Amino acid sequence: MAAMKPRTGDGPMEAEREPRGLIVLRVPLEGGGRLVVSVNDEEAASLHEVLESVIKK
Repeated sequence: MAAMKPRTGDGPMEAEREPRGLIVLRVPLEGGGRLVVSVNDEEAASLHEVLESVIKK
């Protein structure tokens, strides 16, 4: 039987491209766990634009 590891939100934010072309983003959450989002290139570009508009420079 495999050892069970607790799922925690600790750790860095990660993004990687899957072999089928989607981008998977993993964001640690307060209180534990992770938000996992799969987006295509068009959706990632839209997300980039939205975030760029609210980032303080």
